[in-house]
Amino acid sequence: MFKRVLLATDGSPVIEREILYAEHLARVEQAELFVLHAYEPPVLYAEVPGYDELQARFRAVAQALVDDAVQTLRDDGFAAAGEVRAQPAGAAIIDAAREHDIDLIVMGTRGGGNLAAMLGSVSAYVLRHAHCPVLQIP
Repeated sequence: MFKRVLLATDGSPVIEREILYAEHLARVEQAELFVLHAYEPPVLYAEVPGYDELQARFRAVAQALVDDAVQTLRDDGFAAAGEVRAQPAGAAIIDAAREHDIDLIVMGTRGGGNLAAMLGSVSAYVLRHAHCPVLQIP
């Protein structure tokens, strides 16, 4: 049923819970796992000297987040790959899910006491636009 599962991470500690759910699903479904982190380059500073270095640092931090999650999954015996995208998170998740033929998106929520507070703008965007089921982890 779920042969390719996308884990969308924003770098927050919820990735640890996402990994637990994704690993369980992968074990049961024999699914491949795909980790995605999206970030938006700080274009406000595009004309400032050193902007290229700033952008490179953003990308390096993003790549380290993905590499860490992918390595954790591989160490636990799962087939895993990852990707970093420099675009708004919601669009990046939807685009990656389509491009990689994803069957399930696993992502964190913002948290909070009610549904409106719990679903951040990225979560709401993904729920509205996803072509596949979305599992949101608080």
